[in-house]
Amino acid sequence: MNLEGRVALVTGASQGIGHACALRLARQGASVAVAARNQQKLDELTAAIAASGGKAASFPMDVADEDQIKAAIKSAISHFGKIDILVNNAGITRDQLVMRMKRADWDAVLNTNLTSAYLCIQSVIPSMLKQRWGRIINVTSVFGQMGQAGQANYAASKAGLIGLTMAIAREVASRNITSNAIAPGFIDTSMTAALGDDFKQSAAKQIPLGRVGTPEDIASAVAFLASDEASYITGHVLNVNGGMLMG
Repeated sequence: MNLEGRVALVTGASQGIGHACALRLARQGASVAVAARNQQKLDELTAAIAASGGKAASFPMDVADEDQIKAAIKSAISHFGKIDILVNNAGITRDQLVMRMKRADWDAVLNTNLTSAYLCIQSVIPSMLKQRWGRIINVTSVFGQMGQAGQANYAASKAGLIGLTMAIAREVASRNITSNAIAPGFIDTSMTAALGDDFKQSAAKQIPLGRVGTPEDIASAVAFLASDEASYITGHVLNVNGGMLMG
């Protein structure tokens, strides 16, 4: 899965899955544009990539802000000359039962998790079309496939990502650009850390492989879909969930 000569942009790269994806893509040879809100964490990430012999640059971006998305991606293309691989990973939760959910929390999750992906794709597509090669990888969730009580906004945003993935796949396939999604199950990140050990142990019992996933599990799948080895895969949802969802 050699990515030498490729340029990847990863959103939500300051921690968790995005952080692991950036490190893995750099290790496979890609130059990586890392984007998130936390400049300090981005700087630490780019330093870590450089220390291991890779190439990276940081581009502060709040994906809830359309102007910031456009400006950051424009800067990334100017810096690296192109973007070959887009990993739409940034996401948030604002959990509440739907009968009590505030409209602001619905809008925040849909804007961050779904609308931002559309905006990022729209911004990088011209670069991919120009070189007639591209990989769009959207990080969705098992809960976008099976739902989750108290997460109507999150589940809707992640289900929407799956539909977006397939629509884009049909639009750009003739230009040698693939569009795929990865649906993680229960992954050990800061987003799930607040749930407590009892919840994690209970969740692990529902997973056939008997353990929660790691960010590196997702990063490995991203690296595969970004590579030439996955050139005949598009419009696909790759489940990386330890067997939580089958069928």
